[in-house]
Amino acid sequence: MRISIHSAILALCICHFVTSTRAFQPAVPFQPGGLAHQHRQQSSSTRRWAQWKDDQIAKSDQVSTSPNPFVKLLRDGPAVAFASMVIFFAAASPSSVIPNMSSMAWAETETTTTTATTESKLLESSPITKESTSVIEEVWNLINKYYIERSFNGQDWNTVKQKYVAPNAKVDNDKAMKVTTEMVQTLGDKYTRILDTQQYAAIQKFDLIGVGVTLMPNSQKEIIVGGPPIEGSAAAKMGLLPGDYITAVNGMPTSGRTAFDIIDQISEAPDAKTVTFGVRRQGENDLPGEGAKFDVTMERQNSIQIKDPVQYKLSEQRKDGTNVGYIRVSEFNSKVNSKLQDALKDLKSQGANAYVLDLRSNTGGAFQSAVEISGLFFEDRVATYVLDSNNVELPFRTTKGKVAIDPKAPMVVWIDGMSASASEVLAGSLHDNCRAVTMGDQSFGKGLIQAVYGLKNGAGLVLTVARYVTPNGTDIQGTGITPDIKGEMPAPVQIPVLSSNTAKVDFDEIRQKLDPSMCAIPQDRVQAKAVVQ
Repeated sequence: MRISIHSAILALCICHFVTSTRAFQPAVPFQPGGLAHQHRQQSSSTRRWAQWKDDQIAKSDQVSTSPNPFVKLLRDGPAVAFASMVIFFAAASPSSVIPNMSSMAWAETETTTTTATTESKLLESSPITKESTSVIEEVWNLINKYYIERSFNGQDWNTVKQKYVAPNAKVDNDKAMKVTTEMVQTLGDKYTRILDTQQYAAIQKFDLIGVGVTLMPNSQKEIIVGGPPIEGSAAAKMGLLPGDYITAVNGMPTSGRTAFDIIDQISEAPDAKTVTFGVRRQGENDLPGEGAKFDVTMERQNSIQIKDPVQYKLSEQRKDGTNVGYIRVSEFNSKVNSKLQDALKDLKSQGANAYVLDLRSNTGGAFQSAVEISGLFFEDRVATYVLDSNNVELPFRTTKGKVAIDPKAPMVVWIDGMSASASEVLAGSLHDNCRAVTMGDQSFGKGLIQAVYGLKNGAGLVLTVARYVTPNGTDIQGTGITPDIKGEMPAPVQIPVLSSNTAKVDFDEIRQKLDPSMCAIPQDRVQAKAVVQ
């Protein structure tokens, strides 16, 4: 089966202000976990601090949600994309996608085209839409089909169904949600969880489409609405229903395209106020291809409700001619790609010829975004690999023609123990492709990918569906990324001005480390395996 990844995954970062020739633009509020994070460091034991960090990552992870590619990266952060960048990856030439990774630009988390020799359950997508199915059974089915750990925490999953589904077939919604939560907890997976309707709605800041709907391919690779629209969203107000066929987006047919392609199309006009879907609704008595056809134009919410996650400035103009552009990314939300492009363009116009990308305390975000952002620094290379439960590797490549700065300009990525998920995808991508040197402290180590599924009662399921490795094949789950240069960091991101001090970065050393004689770009692992076979 083929998977394509046209977009890249965006990571979450927090930018700080530092003395320089120019103030940050624009000013962005700090992410949750800022001063609170600092306070905990000072007042708690090492064990409690580690646990707190772990909890923060679990809460902030963004997964590719059904509406977007892969599902909504439930990465390490808030919202519907919490658990570790769910498959929000996009590929260069997609033909199929991972469950609920609606438009997989992704992340990322993503993409580019690749071929997998083994068909994987991860690539199948057939949403459960029958009203007769209880929420408990709906969640059981999703876990049964897509959960990465096939031993289900040492349980017979059919026995679990007998215990939880049948005995609770007629309970009210509140009881059903409690039972469903209890069933999910038996997996022992801190990243897999149930989201109530408010939590699910909150995730929509990672919705790259911006109308509260999840798009995904069915078994025939037709783009459909994969789950109930978010309550109160534009899609819900226009009456879109699970199973509706999306035949066109802004007048462009969806036939032969993936969710990633659609996300890429929409990303070309990130500030557009509306989006128009061509819809076909197939009735019970309609034959395949038949059904009522109509257009719906919906107001996008992203431009109104989503904060700017990027802060930047020209931090230094050194005597040797090195002009340093400092950029902090606070999270990988739906605006990160366009805002980062704007920042890079502005810094370039100011004469920046060396860069510091600050991902410290960035717990993650949309996976697709991380992959897409990689494409601003190098083109047509593997940004990351996603592995399913069968260890089938799906490469996510950056697109062509998106590079925003001189590809030879030296760059450093700052990371710390709170850099997680999408941040690690981006840092690993830039590092392994010899585009940037990592500097700081060991990153968090979240290499799992979650997908966010909309449930028929308006709630959501965040489910671990895959894991990722860096272009070099490094599995960072539980270990993190080891920086090339340890320490030598300015003040924490919570301290404005001092946190963006780039004076200690030796760009002559950075150039040496990135020189082809010192750094080799890895071969595409999937293509290499195909040649060997």
